[in-house]
Amino acid sequence: MRTVALVGDGQMGLVLADALVARGAKVKLWGPFPDAVKKLAETRTSPRLGGFHLSDEVEVYEDAALALSGVDVAMNAIPTQYVRNVWSGLSTHLPMGTPIASVAKGIEIGSLLRPTQVIQELVGTTSETCVLSGPTIATELAAHKPAAMVASSIDTSVATLIQNLFDVPWLRIYTHQDPLGVELAGATKNVIAIAAGMCDGMELGDNAKSAMLARGLAEISRLGVAMGASVETFFGIAGVGDLATTCFSPHGRNRTCGERLGRGETLETIQETMGSVVEGVPTTKAVRELAAKYSVEMPISEAVYQVLYEGMPMRGAIDSLMSRDLKAEKI
Repeated sequence: MRTVALVGDGQMGLVLADALVARGAKVKLWGPFPDAVKKLAETRTSPRLGGFHLSDEVEVYEDAALALSGVDVAMNAIPTQYVRNVWSGLSTHLPMGTPIASVAKGIEIGSLLRPTQVIQELVGTTSETCVLSGPTIATELAAHKPAAMVASSIDTSVATLIQNLFDVPWLRIYTHQDPLGVELAGATKNVIAIAAGMCDGMELGDNAKSAMLARGLAEISRLGVAMGASVETFFGIAGVGDLATTCFSPHGRNRTCGERLGRGETLETIQETMGSVVEGVPTTKAVRELAAKYSVEMPISEAVYQVLYEGMPMRGAIDSLMSRDLKAEKI
């Protein structure tokens, strides 16, 4: 039986713990906020995941050293912009060489690093990393509705290890060898989802929203290829699969953020009342810097940036996209 440390007690952390226990793993769960972890240990429920009950077999820890002691695998379920702060305090507790999988979706502001890069920088290169990603709405996973994901690592043995750990009836895991592309797809699709939500909030219709998704896929694929990822990754489960779910699901935080912006709410109000992190907001900044660094044209991402950070009216952003020079379609 494998012993797995789950770092993060949010929605994804809880549904991952649920799957691991069902697979027969020993699960040790830890979160960065002691009061929240203590309450979780007592109630086995979370206000972030209504109707979910955490199995009594999951060991919940307030002490990070105890949670990480003697584990075979570690899982990161901490949002991207908080990964560095959290993992900088964990690196000394993790057994050397422990494989680490991550479900975080974003790009760190400033460093422009992906979550697994941040983790590896902190724990050292003896620990191989894996990206576990795909279209996975937490409320659906909690209800054991079927879903597919990829376990992507440059080390095939680590990808296979994660694949086997999550081999439960409601999850189909594929191994994959382009973690760069998978992490980029997971981060950038959140930016496009904000744009799709704006279409919903402004009641622009399904035609506009589908066009936003298709052209958004084209521009995030261009960035990925420029950075060395495989274009095929963006047309697979972790690419277009995750993008479609995020753009259309009413449960998607990034789409919901965009919808509320489209209805006239301020970003400050939305972030104060969402109750969870909207990864696409900070990632929009990082993606803009990556686009400039790699000389990639990303008009939709740029429009989202202008709305979020430069005060551009949403109607102006739509007009700027629709009035661009006519050209042939290109992926």
